[in-house]
Amino acid sequence: MDIPAYVLLSNEQALRRRMDVVANNLANLSTSGFKREQPVFHEKVKATQGEIPAGRQVSFVLDYGATHDTAEGGFNATGNPLDVAIQGPGYLSVGLADGSSAFTRAGKLGVLQDGRLADAAGRPVLGDNGQPLTVPPEAQGRLRIGQDGTVEGPGGPLGRIAVTLFADEAAVSPRGDGLMEGSGGRLLPPGETRLRSGGLESSNVQPVAETTAMVEILRAYQSSQRMGEALNDLRRSAIGRLGAFRN
Repeated sequence: MDIPAYVLLSNEQALRRRMDVVANNLANLSTSGFKREQPVFHEKVKATQGEIPAGRQVSFVLDYGATHDTAEGGFNATGNPLDVAIQGPGYLSVGLADGSSAFTRAGKLGVLQDGRLADAAGRPVLGDNGQPLTVPPEAQGRLRIGQDGTVEGPGGPLGRIAVTLFADEAAVSPRGDGLMEGSGGRLLPPGETRLRSGGLESSNVQPVAETTAMVEILRAYQSSQRMGEALNDLRRSAIGRLGAFRN
């Protein structure tokens, strides 16, 4: 077993994973409600077997997934009364085609042809009763969303937008389609819900920090490659000396 090569390989795989996450963060710089991600790595220590010296411990890098930064993004005013931003923790609930639900902080809402309140991708927004909010034809274009999530038309309240809070944000993970999935959340009551209409939450990605991280990753990768080349040179030198000695 070539221990140095395996250690360098595990490190380079971790660097590639970090680069993928940073690139995804930068790609979502303008995505409403996006939370920057940070990869999580663990150290895996393994005792060598059949090596010299035997029983020596070697440390590898183990990819343990990613976590997201829960810091709140800035408020981007749009003037659209159906655009909402969550102030504080929590997520909007949207219904999926298979009957399940997912979560998002992207509050760009609109009304579908069938009258259901939906997000920008056409997924129905769920109310505090777990059902999609429906807007009657006479109320469309005349809606108002209150701070507690209540959707009001000319005739009065039509329902309340559900905001779900997770005590452990580690239980919430990206699905890969702009939505989050999680379990164990609780529905916030009106007194704890804080929505601000007329705008959207910006991404919390800091472009300068992500660009700096990208440069650091590139330099670390180049350093790892140079170490690999140096190890190859040592091997070639050792093989050459052993060959000369045997001759």
